[in-house]
Amino acid sequence: MTDWELMNIAKEASKNAYIPYSHFAVGAAIECKDGKVFTGCNVENAALGDTICAERTACLKAVSEGYREFVRIAIYGEGENYCMPCGSCRQVLSEFSPEMEVLCAKAGGRYVSYRLDQLMPHTFNY
Repeated sequence: MTDWELMNIAKEASKNAYIPYSHFAVGAAIECKDGKVFTGCNVENAALGDTICAERTACLKAVSEGYREFVRIAIYGEGENYCMPCGSCRQVLSEFSPEMEVLCAKAGGRYVSYRLDQLMPHTFNY
């Protein structure tokens, strides 16, 4: 699967976002080691701390289906800046695959690529 194909899957996932407060849809597509892809979108809540990001949604869907090794994740948002994972998402993703590739898009179809351990070099772990 190409980067663009994975990003297009993330873009489609963003259409399911529940965003009555921020009005900013985010979609994510996480690719497992065996090639299976899980998607997620952001789901907001009036109790803001209960909001969940697209990246964690995709990751937790994969984990709940028995997948623990990820190759990369594509994150799609229509903002002026690249749609980067928040600190909580970085920590959750690093629990499973700290060297995974992270593709971050912005409006206009451009994206950048990082390794997760570049974005989160000092994770909390035991």
